[in-house]
Order: sequence, then C-alpha cells, then structure tokens
Amino acid sequence: MNVAEAVGQLLAGQGVRHAFGVVGSGNFHVTNALIEAGAAFHAAAHEGGAASMADGYARVSGELAVLTVHQGPGLTNALTGITEAAKARTPLLVLVPEATSPRSNFFIEVAGIAAAIGAGYRRVTAQTVGSDVLWASAAARAGAGQTILLGLPLDVQAMEASGWIGGGHRPEPSTLEAGPLVSALAAARRPVFIAGRGATRSPGAREALLELADACGALLAVSAAAKGFFAGDPWYIDVSGGFATPLAAELIGEADLVVAWGSTLNMWTTRHGKLIKPGTVVAQVDLDPEALGVNRPVDVGVVGDLAAAASACARELPPHEGWRTPQLRDRIATEGRWSSVSYVDESTADAIDPRTLSIALDKLLPQQRTVVVDSGNFMGYPSMYLSVPDAAGFCFTQAYQSIGLGLASALGAAVARPDRLTVAALGDGGFLMSAAELATAARLAAPLLVVVYNDAAYGAEVHHFGPDGYRLSTVTFPETDLAAIAAGYGCAGATVRESADLAAVHDWLAGRKDRPLVVDAKVVSAHGAWWLEEAFRGH
Repeated sequence: MNVAEAVGQLLAGQGVRHAFGVVGSGNFHVTNALIEAGAAFHAAAHEGGAASMADGYARVSGELAVLTVHQGPGLTNALTGITEAAKARTPLLVLVPEATSPRSNFFIEVAGIAAAIGAGYRRVTAQTVGSDVLWASAAARAGAGQTILLGLPLDVQAMEASGWIGGGHRPEPSTLEAGPLVSALAAARRPVFIAGRGATRSPGAREALLELADACGALLAVSAAAKGFFAGDPWYIDVSGGFATPLAAELIGEADLVVAWGSTLNMWTTRHGKLIKPGTVVAQVDLDPEALGVNRPVDVGVVGDLAAAASACARELPPHEGWRTPQLRDRIATEGRWSSVSYVDESTADAIDPRTLSIALDKLLPQQRTVVVDSGNFMGYPSMYLSVPDAAGFCFTQAYQSIGLGLASALGAAVARPDRLTVAALGDGGFLMSAAELATAARLAAPLLVVVYNDAAYGAEVHHFGPDGYRLSTVTFPETDLAAIAAGYGCAGATVRESADLAAVHDWLAGRKDRPLVVDAKVVSAHGAWWLEEAFRGH
C-alpha cells in the first residue's frame, strides 16, 4: 500500500465521514482512497467553496471534516476559507499535496502559510505516515478544535507506506481551581452567563451551565457565534453585544457578575466594552489558558473543561434565586426577542425593509432550521430576527470577516443536517462572489433556501464612507436580476420587493424542495445598520 492509499484508509478509520474539495492530479489518489474506505466526497466548483463547505459541515455536525485540494493553486484558491476555519478553531484537516522542489511551478512554502494563518502543520513521510495522520486528526479535534494542514509531498505519496505504528496525543485536562468562581457566584445577586463558541464545542456544557444557572439565579446570554445555545430556556436573553435586544443590553448592564464560558468577551460581544459597566465583576472560564483576559481584564479566571467547571461550582454553591423573579421572566417572554421590538417600517414601492422581510421569513420557515449568515451590512437582520432551535442551527462565518463564504458554508451545513431546512442569508456582494457554488447546490439537491439581502452595493462601505461625503461609485452597482442568475445554475428563483412576494417561498416550502430556491430580496438601504455604525465608529 502506498502513502496516498494509507492516508485515505487511516482517516476513514479515524471516523472521517465526509470530505470536500476539488480534485486534481496531486490529490487524485488520496481522495479516491478516502472514498474507497467509506467516506463521502462532495465536489465543489471552486476550492474556496470547498473550504467553506468543509468549515460549515464541521461547525454544524461537530465532527472532523476533511478538505482535499490540488498542490499550489489548489491551496491558495482555498486560503480564505481555510483562514476563516483556522480563526474559528474549526476541527478541519486539509490534505495538501506538496511540490517540494523550489524550481517547481507548484512550489509554495506550506509550513509558512500554516503559521501565517494560525493553523497547525505536519508533513507526512513514508516511514511515519501512521503517526502523522493520527497526530493530525487528534490535534484537529483537541480542545476547542484546530485547523491542520497535512502536507503530502508528491513523491512521497507514491512510496510504500511503512510507518503504521503511532498514536495521537490529547492534552491532559487541567486541574480545576474553581474556588474563586464559587465565591463570586455566591456573592452575586444579578449574575449573567455569556456562553461563546467554546461552550458550543464542549460536550455536556449546556446541561452543566443550565444546572449552575438555576442554582445561582443567573440569566443566560451568548456571543453571536453561539446563538441558540440556550434556546428554549425561559431565562435566555439571546445575544450579547451589537445584536443584543434593548432588554438584553439593559439586563447585562445591570449585572453585578458576568461569567464568560468559552467566550473571550471581544469588542463585538461587549460593544467595545461599554455593555459591561464599571464595577461589574468579570469571570472567564476557558480550556485555553492563553484566552483568559485576552480582550479585557478579568477578576476571576478558571482554566479547564467548561462542563467540569460548571459542575464543580454547582456542587459547592449554596443555592439562591439571584434576580429571577416572575416579573422578569414575563419581561423576557414579551420583550426578549427582536420581533417584539417596535420599529417604523421603511419599505418603499419597490423595496422591502430588511426587518419586515426577516420577521416574515421567521414566521414562514419551519422551526427545525439551520441558519448560515455571511458577512456584510445586512448580517444583523437574519442573526437577530431568525430564530434557531439550538447552537447547531446557527453558523456565523465572521471569524475572518470575509464576505462570500456563506453560500458554500451553507452547503456544508446542509450535508451535516439534511433533516433540517438550511437557510443561507447573504448580501448581494457575497452572493455574486460565490455564485459558482449554485451549481454545487443544484447537484446536491439539498433542501436549501438562499435569501439575498440585495441593496445593489457593498453596503458596509456605503454607510461607512457615505456620511463623510466620499464618492461611492466604486461600491455601488446597477440592479442585477439574481433570481435569473440562480435559474441559470439550475436553481429556482424568486424576486421579493414586498411581503406579498414571499408567497413564492411559501409555495416552495410546500413542495418537494428538490431544487434550491434563491430569493432576490430588494431591500431598503437608506441608512446603515446601527450595529455596523457602532462597530465602525467604535474603532
């Protein structure tokens, strides 16, 4: 058995069920070996799309995903999606064929690329292929997850595999020192828990945190990336930060203790620090010791597994009600969602208010859904107004803040959860960047709804620079018929300018859903989204 065949068999043996990529000569044999060993392969139109598909699959499924690319340009084409995955700490293994001669047209320094984007790297040899693959799969899954580039030199792939012995290494769990956190919880009368992406990847964390919150009377919030984590709990006040409802912002501002669980409390989650008031005690629990205090000082820091830390606190904490009262519970039920917040509908004769669009969609769509949100001026509307059943129902491609990753990420999410309707929420700029993957969407025939918030512009730039009088011709564009583009790729298409036009979505939902539906929603864009203005002006 040669090295390429061994890598495919070893990965399948490690439980890899799905791989994504674009196949060329350098990854032809290893990809086929992976398929022959039992993994499903999903071909994308472009390596960038393949990387985002793998990222979306891993985030929604919680499993290790594999991306397989051609040497040289195959990797560089995929690099933005891989960088997003690396910054999001997605458990992703990238199979990277390598031309090791500097004189080759395909030569690039893969190890340097991995280091530059914060990914791990290891190069396979014929003598150590077993330990190399097992190390890579274990490293990708360890802790909160990591993206690993596994180098497969072209000449080595054809060699006989002799190194089958070896095992992966998982770091030993840290010894918990939860005493100071127990004391802080015991003293608090208005505690708030904020769970982040790290909590969504910690087995048992949700149940342990709910038990602890019940014991100390804490309210429950999340970072945007962890939306849905506490869905269904009556004390869940949804997202903290720029997307927070007025009620959530009020309550977090009144907290005397904020505990971040797997969240680094970055500027988005804290509104540049303004959401957490001076004098509030701040605690942080994380598996990574380097994450403690990385974005703001914390009064109490705990390193360790989140579920274990929460359970340890619950065992030692004297129960008390905190600020959970029937009156507050009623306020959360009536004011705790954006759909309950009044607004002035700014729809015009030929364009729909994005809030009106999002609220109508939320009522129309089945509750069992996966919402995937691209980046851009529009992104708060689906993030705030579209509910999700759990944390696996929300995929937020914001770690690198690139537009154009949402569509392919949604395809990966659809592979992970074919039992749910996948909703891709995109801006028109990101949609046009990634439109080639509509061919992949049509080929997958997954239940996929693509909603494009179309303002015929790069809205973030328009609303960032427009108020200062700058010329905007470089970031505004003629109106484009995106529904017609979708039809050309084999998808269904509909144009929405008013709520009545959503009848096309109703009819599609009632039908077979064997073709993706692309909704070209012509949205009002007279002014910028408030969360984006806050973010820009806060820098």
